[in-house]
Amino acid sequence: MGSPSKITSLGTTRFLTRLSAFLGRLPPGGKVAVMISTDALCLPVCMFVSVTLRLGAIDMALATSPWEQAALSLMALPIFAVSGVYNNVIRYWDLKAAIRACMALLVALTLVYGGLRLLNRWTLPATSVLIFWFVASAYLFASRLGASALLRMSHQRQEVPRIHLAIYGAGDAGVQFVRAMQSSRDYKPVCFLDDDRGRENRTVAGLPVYGLVRLDEAVTRHTVAQILVAVPSATPAVRRQLIGRIEQAGLPIKTLASLAEIVEGQAPVNEIREVEVEDLLGRDPVPPDPSLFSRCIQGRVVLVTGAGGSIGSELCRQIASQQPARLILLEHSEFALYEIDQEMARLAPQTARRALLGSTLDFDMLSREMLAERVDTVYHAAAYKHVPLVEDNMLEGVRNNVFGTWAVARACEHAGVRTCVLVSTDKAVRPTSLMGASKRIAELVFQAAALRTRGTVYAMVRFGNVLGSSGSVVPLFRRQIRAGGPVTITHPEVTRYFMLIPEAAQLVIQAGALARGGEVFVLDMGQPVRIVDLARSMIRLSGLTERTPSQPDGDIQIQAVGLRPGEKLYEELLIGDDVVPSGHPRILCARERHMDPASLDEMLDTLRDACDTAARPQLLHLVRRLVPEYQPADEGTPSASPSWGVLAG
Repeated sequence: MGSPSKITSLGTTRFLTRLSAFLGRLPPGGKVAVMISTDALCLPVCMFVSVTLRLGAIDMALATSPWEQAALSLMALPIFAVSGVYNNVIRYWDLKAAIRACMALLVALTLVYGGLRLLNRWTLPATSVLIFWFVASAYLFASRLGASALLRMSHQRQEVPRIHLAIYGAGDAGVQFVRAMQSSRDYKPVCFLDDDRGRENRTVAGLPVYGLVRLDEAVTRHTVAQILVAVPSATPAVRRQLIGRIEQAGLPIKTLASLAEIVEGQAPVNEIREVEVEDLLGRDPVPPDPSLFSRCIQGRVVLVTGAGGSIGSELCRQIASQQPARLILLEHSEFALYEIDQEMARLAPQTARRALLGSTLDFDMLSREMLAERVDTVYHAAAYKHVPLVEDNMLEGVRNNVFGTWAVARACEHAGVRTCVLVSTDKAVRPTSLMGASKRIAELVFQAAALRTRGTVYAMVRFGNVLGSSGSVVPLFRRQIRAGGPVTITHPEVTRYFMLIPEAAQLVIQAGALARGGEVFVLDMGQPVRIVDLARSMIRLSGLTERTPSQPDGDIQIQAVGLRPGEKLYEELLIGDDVVPSGHPRILCARERHMDPASLDEMLDTLRDACDTAARPQLLHLVRRLVPEYQPADEGTPSASPSWGVLAG
């Protein structure tokens, strides 16, 4: 048999459990009736206590008309009803509701006291009114907080077990998140993790704080199922470091929205999301220069080719933010054009626009539309970019990437367009794929156009892989992890440069403003990333382990399936070393080999004939002549190291 204290504690727990269940089953009107009834019983008691405290004896308080005390205190109930005190949902009762209730009580006392004084009917000590306000306010706090706790207890007992969260970051964002999650059906914050020694072993927002050295202890003691990184103000590089420090726990890791998204209202403070790939790569984006960003757009007619693609659609979004006179969306895919046109209608209804269905190979259409619309600026993003597909469809790949660019360049010259910018790729540098070689020829076309034309400024922008594009490895890895693996990579040593799609679009736009004619602009993209390391991070952040010969019981295996046709181990961004500043702190300008326009035109005519007659051997021969550095991957070993030291350092 237990001790009396244990029996009493058990009885109290059972009583509270039953009371919470009873309150939880009541309809909203029933809960309001309980509140009013409780106030009607307790407010007179509070008044009697106040008079007793003022007079110093119970018998003296009884001698001052208890019925009058009760009547006076109950006059607060109508004021409570009018002021909305009874409209608050008790389960979410907070400090603001408490202050409103106390102010309503103060108004009620002022009206009652003032009215009775004017009628000479006040018989109680005047200071008992002030004492009553303090006592009744304490009652309101205690009763509402107690009822809120009971209702949350009932609410939580009806739910499925919630996911236990450890929150990394015991700062303001973490505390706000804990408060916002008090009534969550899905998550239950159980502890904080923080590397600030001043917070370690303390309690914040009712939760214990553990240092990172006690990570395993916190996970075990609180049965943590997920870890949330609650540091929205951190830069991507800092966030990557934070995530790297808690990957060892082997639990799924989530993040809060960034500070900018929260401030701009794009995400609530309690929104939990998957770790984004930019969090894994830890690369700070290059901020745009406002003076450059709007120079070729504001008040001008702008045309974007490939407007429905990953880069093209983001270009449209960025352009619309800079108040163009008109935006023309050119796309050969009807569905992609419909999608971006509808998105522009939602995002920028004030921007005049036109959705133009057509191909960049159609020179006559391009010239006609550019003249009719009086186009000022063209961003040429239309291209076939998938390396293995272009390798298997070389005729169409070369036709689209080379002669589509040729048609755009000539149409701009014919229509007197001010600025024309080509979206290029790092695969054009010492290419091992036909896609890369075709993009290098496209660069040669623009360089020749710059030499031949004085009215139009031509420029090229070269960058690496963009995150979230249609060909990105990240969505593929996520699908493979959800399916239980394996995660497939081409080669353990493959490395790539990465950037965000908005950043890539901003670079393209700023390059047009920086251009003087014929330049290749290159972004400082930081350090390259090994794809296998990216895959391993994504597996760990999903709360899984890699299956290896030394760890055969792991969850997900990583398989190397071999380089695809035309792929490199390493990507490069510069052909030579002739690099100069551009006017932007993290954009460099490269002057690279070009061809005489007349010689290029002659070779392009022959290349066009090879495409039209499906003469593959002749096409490959001409591509090698146009791009001497082109070396198909199956004919040699890719470069052993990236030549990007000038920019990466």
